[in-house]
Amino acid sequence: MKSITINGLERESVGKVSTKALRNAGKVPCVVYGGDAPIHFSADELAFKDLVYTPEVHTVVIALNNGTKVECILQDIQFHPVTDKIMHIDFYQIFEDKEVTMEIPVRLTGNSRGVRNGGTLRIVNRKLRVKALPANLPDFIEADITEMRIGHKMYIGAIAQENFKIMHPDNTVICQVRTSRTAVNDGDDEDEDEATAEDAEAPAAEAPAES
Repeated sequence: MKSITINGLERESVGKVSTKALRNAGKVPCVVYGGDAPIHFSADELAFKDLVYTPEVHTVVIALNNGTKVECILQDIQFHPVTDKIMHIDFYQIFEDKEVTMEIPVRLTGNSRGVRNGGTLRIVNRKLRVKALPANLPDFIEADITEMRIGHKMYIGAIAQENFKIMHPDNTVICQVRTSRTAVNDGDDEDEDEATAEDAEAPAAEAPAES
């Protein structure tokens, strides 16, 4: 997974007055949890644009003014309810020998046969929780929809999981191709197969008794 570096200033005071002063100066108060003790720091709001305002995910290296560098992931972020300015960010420190859980975006690939024939692709889960060692965290989870026809759903169980574990049940739906008014028959014979199976299970009609 890609990593970005954010330069921060360690905070000595964490009270409301100092926090308000930081925000007025265009800085964001932050804290890193997960280590021996919380690390309080601040950084320019613009420093977070490549971390927050992007569909991609990254690990983060917090480089403090005292020379300390902490590797972590974004855990929580608070925005102002009116202006949408970043108010506070929580990070979680990670270690190379300890697994971590984070949300990873799903990237769909391929050209679905069902969509080509007028079906509508509906994405149910755009991000999935993944657990892995930091070095094994993927940038994205790839889901190939090429073979999906109208009425098909793609489940977690169809995704290859190498060096990481998806923390959702195998029957969790990632996406599906739904029918629409403009849809045409895309050659999917599942309905015919089901009908044939039902006919096969139905009891045979009794022959009329001979008189």
